[in-house]
Amino acid sequence: MHYLDEGPKDGPVVLLLHGNPTWSFMYRNVVEKLKATHRCIAPDHIGCGLSDKPKASDFPYDLKSHAANVWGLLEYLGINQFSLVVHDWGGAIGLTAFRHQLDRIRKLTLLNTAAFNDNDVPKRILFCRLPLIGDLFVRGLNGFAWPATFMASAKGLTQDAKKGLLAPYDNWSNRVAVWRFVKDIPFEGNHPTRPLLNETESVLRNLKNIPTVACWGMKDFCFNPDYLKKWKTLIPNLISHEFHDAGHYILEDKCSECVQIISSFMAGTSDL
Repeated sequence: MHYLDEGPKDGPVVLLLHGNPTWSFMYRNVVEKLKATHRCIAPDHIGCGLSDKPKASDFPYDLKSHAANVWGLLEYLGINQFSLVVHDWGGAIGLTAFRHQLDRIRKLTLLNTAAFNDNDVPKRILFCRLPLIGDLFVRGLNGFAWPATFMASAKGLTQDAKKGLLAPYDNWSNRVAVWRFVKDIPFEGNHPTRPLLNETESVLRNLKNIPTVACWGMKDFCFNPDYLKKWKTLIPNLISHEFHDAGHYILEDKCSECVQIISSFMAGTSDL
């Protein structure tokens, strides 16, 4: 499991968790800003980024396993207290990993993410879950990571950002996690991941005493504004920054704004 570990080892820890089909590269600008004062830990989930990409027969590629890896990484590093920044699947993974230890989280930043079950899944994503066809489309034709470079951004990615996001997912074998993340969406009532995500959702109201900020791209076709509304219900103290001209890749569409909000939030220097 590859991970970034930047900044002073005795500084306050920020754990940054990516989703699908991104990797720790997505947090490059946040880490660059925070690393002067904070210890930034940004792992690549197994199958993603620079981490190993085992065959699906050798690793489950499910929420339970990804969450266990994140929990194990912090145990390995001897980190107890940390602030958490999550995007996409990072929300479900991070909050599932520490669902029984939410008091370890000092501050929480939500970036177009969820940690609860919701059946509002776009048809284009459901298509990617189809047996055989979905596998061929996602892994063979790069029909998930590549379309995300223009569908997940409202203003369009720079060429460097596009190359960076796609770099680890350059062939069939290296797209195994991209495909498996899509398969692990608990859309069906009997999906094996649904009970675990229900368990995570059941404790989310306990986040009410943890300082929480959201940066949300309101043009996200997947994690649409309704997801933000639910977060506001679950966490009444949530401070929300809504960007109506930004999409799912909020850290690309509104880089400078989000970096400033996150850094001020972590430093406690801004009246958000």
